Amino acid sequence: MAVAEEKGLKPGEDVGVVLYMKTPPDRTTLEHIVEILEDPVEDLVRKDASFKKLELDEDDYVDNPAAVIDLLINRKALMQRPLLVKEGKAIIGRPKDRVGEFLD
Repeated sequence: MAVAEEKGLKPGEDVGVVLYMKTPPDRTTLEHIVEILEDPVEDLVRKDASFKKLELDEDDYVDNPAAVIDLLINRKALMQRPLLVKEGKAIIGRPKDRVGEFLD
C-alpha cells in the first residue's frame, strides 16, 4: 500500500485488495479483467517453476483469452500479480514502477 499512499491515496480509498488464493476471481470476473486489461492476455499467466512443472506451453496462451481464463480457473496460483483494476482499466503491476503510474 506504500505506493498508493505515496500517490496521495488514503488507506482503503478506491483501493481494494483481493486475496486471490482465498477468494479467487470467478470466470465472469476473469472475463471482465481480460476485456479491460491493457497488457497482453498471456501476461496474466505466471511462467514460473509451477508452469514448467505442469509442462505447459507458453504459446498456447498468446492472444488466447479463453485458454488463459480456463487455466487460471483451474490453477489460481499461476495468476500474475499484482493485478490492478481502476476506472475500467486493468494492468499487471510489474515492474512495480507501473503501479505508481497507474494510480496517478
